Amino acid sequence: MEWLKNNAGTIVISILLAAIVILVIVKMIRDKKKGKSSCGCGCSGCAMRDTCHTSSRKERNDT
Repeated sequence: MEWLKNNAGTIVISILLAAIVILVIVKMIRDKKKGKSSCGCGCSGCAMRDTCHTSSRKERNDT
């Protein structure tokens, strides 16, 4: 119990940082599923435009 008291601040900060990291990862996964770019710029000038979002392009072309 003494250890928890001595390290309470570190534990709280670690939990907050872990929660922030998890939220960022969840947002990135959701954005990727929606087809949004993670870089913030358009795909037209991107060197990886042919490999990025290939599954979403195929789905749009099939319908």
